[in-house]
Amino acid sequence: MPKIISYNVNGLRAALRKGLGPWLLSANPDVFCIQEIKATPDQIDATFLNECGYNNYWNPAEKKGYSGVAIFTKEAPQHVETGCGISKYDCEGRVLRVDFKDYSVLNVYMPSGTSGEVRQQFKYEWLDDFYHYLIDLSKKHPHLIITGDFNICHRPIDIHNPVANARTTGFLPAERDWMEKLFNSGFIDTFRHFNKEPHNYTWWSTRLNARERNLGWRIDYQVATAQMENRLKRAVILPDAKHSDHCPTLLEII
Repeated sequence: MPKIISYNVNGLRAALRKGLGPWLLSANPDVFCIQEIKATPDQIDATFLNECGYNNYWNPAEKKGYSGVAIFTKEAPQHVETGCGISKYDCEGRVLRVDFKDYSVLNVYMPSGTSGEVRQQFKYEWLDDFYHYLIDLSKKHPHLIITGDFNICHRPIDIHNPVANARTTGFLPAERDWMEKLFNSGFIDTFRHFNKEPHNYTWWSTRLNARERNLGWRIDYQVATAQMENRLKRAVILPDAKHSDHCPTLLEII
């Protein structure tokens, strides 16, 4: 029963200094997807990966100290695909996929619009292109899991103050509509498949003791194709892991 953990580490080197290595050894996922690594493989001491017994695959951004994703796997995948084939996104290290015998895992770090209108427009372009990419990809790989930081809250239940944040990037109507369209197109929000309760978040601001007060956003997802529905065993959030301003998500499949 494969266990997949996804985690925006907000800088892999910083997360390792905060104890990510021992935590990973204890959590022991079969597939570990990380986002916003902000590093290249040569900048990382791979001892913790060897100790945990992982193969490692990387897609860092061309810009140093920015973005980037990686996947660590117990089992060697049959195929590894770097990027989505669109250069303006691939230079930012946003997509990495591993294919196993009976399922695939796509690790994604979606753009944020927090730096202003230019990047918000870039985010909208990404959403349009990435949606079509996922539709096409799911036809070729019907047993697909898309995991990572989507930088969008889907519904009011997924954010601590939906009214005050109604005009904030990450909870804008067009972004939320995109999530709705995704989940109406043959994809499953695996966490909400099992848990309909509020106050479950994956990211907290570093200001105003937001994490201690649980004033958060659920912007990290594990999404499965409808063909995977009968293989979903458990999907949870792991808020006690504190190596980042995000926390990990966990999905178990059969």
